[in-house]
Amino acid sequence: MSNAITFVGNGKMALALAKGLCETHAIEVIGRSMSALEAFENKLNTPIKKTLYTDADINGKTVVLCVKPANLNEIAPYLQGTALALYSVLAGTQLTSLRAISAHAYCRAMPNLAAEAGASMTSLVGDHAIANHAISLFGTIGKTLWLNSEKELDIATALAGSGPAYLALIAEALCDGAVREGLKRDDAMILMRGLFEGFGKLIQNTHPALLKDNVMSPGGTTAAGYGALEKGKVREGCMEAIHAAHERAKGMK
Repeated sequence: MSNAITFVGNGKMALALAKGLCETHAIEVIGRSMSALEAFENKLNTPIKKTLYTDADINGKTVVLCVKPANLNEIAPYLQGTALALYSVLAGTQLTSLRAISAHAYCRAMPNLAAEAGASMTSLVGDHAIANHAISLFGTIGKTLWLNSEKELDIATALAGSGPAYLALIAEALCDGAVREGLKRDDAMILMRGLFEGFGKLIQNTHPALLKDNVMSPGGTTAAGYGALEKGKVREGCMEAIHAAHERAKGMK
């Protein structure tokens, strides 16, 4: 397939993906206004081909759909021709709905905003004919996982797609706790970032339960803090967050 990528939409996710792909792919972005496309180009800091919806031609192109799910039916008629492959990052939008846009093959992808740093965890599902290309394409912005069904992708969306927001909440709360106890905010932020960086490496090869057990000594500080987390139902809250996000993904169909 061509190493040119056409993004339909110029929002945050399109920008995050483009930042990960612009070094290896020529970028085209289709949007509503030239001013918005120029702003996108400035943020990307890389020249792009800028195309308005009224001039959109996707024939033979590799297309990444990055609009809001509710706008799919509105923008589909503008996309003339038949795409070589259509990748969609629209949460909750099934493959059958994507066929409103003509393409030889379809794939749903759920990256997260870590794509901007080349560290996305992207879930994929769709036509097996483009599975290897999908894995290669999204592998340029992080790790990938090809799933067997759209149901699994909706669950993956709740975990890896929405997950950065959950972790951001935890990171902020931990810093707030340290500040409440008397640590300077800047120092708390440095410690939190170092904590997440190190944990990210450890969790790659060790089960989370084992990590917890390795840190928690009998009657120690970690055990005291862990007990407070259980009392605050943090575990239940995390599980309910996945459930709520999954239900929302299903409801967006």
